[in-house]
Amino acid sequence: MTTKQEIVENWLVRYTGQPLSDFGNLVLLTNFNKYVDIFCDIRGVSPASMESGMRCATSEQVTMINFGIGSPNAALIMDLLSAVSPRACLFLGKCGGISDKTHLGDYILPLAGIRGEGTSGDYFPAEVPALPAFMLQRAVSTALRNEAQDYWTGTVYTTNRRVWEHDERFKSYLRATRAMAVDMETATLFTCGFYNHIPTGALLLVSDNPMQPEGIKTEASDREVTKSFAEQHVRLGLEAMRLIGDDRKTVRHLKYDW
Repeated sequence: MTTKQEIVENWLVRYTGQPLSDFGNLVLLTNFNKYVDIFCDIRGVSPASMESGMRCATSEQVTMINFGIGSPNAALIMDLLSAVSPRACLFLGKCGGISDKTHLGDYILPLAGIRGEGTSGDYFPAEVPALPAFMLQRAVSTALRNEAQDYWTGTVYTTNRRVWEHDERFKSYLRATRAMAVDMETATLFTCGFYNHIPTGALLLVSDNPMQPEGIKTEASDREVTKSFAEQHVRLGLEAMRLIGDDRKTVRHLKYDW
């Protein structure tokens, strides 16, 4: 294999276990096997295989993929998806609330990501902003409105650090960014989606409040958040994809005409 296209066509199948011809043109991304299981239950399709590195399932024109955790995996999946050039790609992720305004179960519709992770530096210079596709975020906003769900807008800070909740200096820095939330993937997905000409958006669920010791995620608290909010999160993502699929409007950035 001598070209990027040859590599990603081979590796997307290798990582997901799904033939290229089976991918839908609308993609939901997640970090959680439970979300893939919920997708399969809602759409009435066979459970996704547990043998692949990135569990994947497709129903009609929508494919859901669990690409794993962290910005390197986020960059990897966006590179691999260039093999099939989806019309839209929406990340359904969890995040930690930074602002005192956010509470468990709140939705955040990010208008931008802060590139604190480093991975996206291999794709664009530091001054290039991490932005979602506007038309895709508008579809998500409509889906939230249709389901009478409130949500926050703002920026999300993306970091490579997984264990930082004890670090008061880093927490002070996060507050100074005025970001609404912190995660490990969103800014990378936006940047690498832009690089690969894939319209990319995100709908984040506040799963913990790590700025306070009592708000740090535990196995028990994460289980409760998943039980209470995961199915609704997936359904909102599916509704946004339906709106994109029905509308047939482009969701590309104008910048993609470069």
